[in-house]
Amino acid sequence: MSLASWFRWNEPPNRISQRNPTEMVVETLMMELSWQMKQAEKQQRERENEYRKLKTGVDYGWLVSYPKQSYDISPGERLQLEDMCTKIHPSYCGPVILRFRQVIAEYEPEAQEVSRLFRSVLQEAAEKIKEEEEAKKLARQWNTKNRTSLSLTTFKSRSRISPFISDIKTISEDVERGTQPNRRVWSMPEFRNTK
Repeated sequence: MSLASWFRWNEPPNRISQRNPTEMVVETLMMELSWQMKQAEKQQRERENEYRKLKTGVDYGWLVSYPKQSYDISPGERLQLEDMCTKIHPSYCGPVILRFRQVIAEYEPEAQEVSRLFRSVLQEAAEKIKEEEEAKKLARQWNTKNRTSLSLTTFKSRSRISPFISDIKTISEDVERGTQPNRRVWSMPEFRNTK
């Protein structure tokens, strides 16, 4: 038995299928946020190096060592952002990431501003999702109202059915008289509007 097969045997089966789609959306969006924050830090350092180079005329970039600790958001803010991410439907995850990248490219923010931009993109997406849900709800209500307004139940309330009225014509009367029967279906009761 090889070592690689032992590691696969020790692994829980179908780890991906056990995950909730909402958790996957949260994880994906938060990974995108952290990656964009790291990219913003990197661009910020490059801008600072360019500024120093222009100011002093000498490139000391090879001499500079950057701190390993990078900017990170507070735990409270992280929880708020994760909560906002749970409101994003899995089908909107890709468009949210694309919109976030577009905003980042447009503003070129510093690392501290990235989480604020991320929050605004999430709010924008949540509002759009809410508007679409309300539109679907209104469409369903409209379709339901149209179906019930054309139903027989509302028709009955406007007209009165008189099945035993004395002047109902029958086919046998028409045959006896030798006249052509009307186009009316004789098995149906007569409907009269109430005034």
